[in-house]
Amino acid sequence: MSKVQEIDKLDRQILSKLMKNAKRPYTDIAQELAVSGGTIHVRMKKLEDSGVVKGYLLEVDPEKLGFDVCAFLGIYLEKSSMYNDASAQLTLIPEIVAAHYTTGLYNIFAKVICRDTNHLREVLNKIQNISGIQRTETFISLEESINRPIGL
Repeated sequence: MSKVQEIDKLDRQILSKLMKNAKRPYTDIAQELAVSGGTIHVRMKKLEDSGVVKGYLLEVDPEKLGFDVCAFLGIYLEKSSMYNDASAQLTLIPEIVAAHYTTGLYNIFAKVICRDTNHLREVLNKIQNISGIQRTETFISLEESINRPIGL
């Protein structure tokens, strides 16, 4: 595991505000926290350099782009030693938006976004044809009730 980065109250306040809205101007945050805009820039640069802030992303609604099916896959490997090769192959499938090496029943737990159930079937066939993958178990999400950043 990586070392926990020491951050102070101001860093946490800045991160909390930007995790709610990454487009928020630093000057607005600075005014709200009674510090200079330069302080926010310096703090954010420090947080980026230390790896606390990994990047910035644009969140879109997959349904509005025609992707109506969200599914989670429990993936069983023939052997745990096949994880690196299988994982490398999974990264080539764009419908897989997240994957985790896990303990418990599955070796890998993945999140997949597809247009419809026929598209999901096609993606499942691709996944099941990857060398080292023994079988999969699919869970279709009916509704996402929580999706939020970690609370600071």
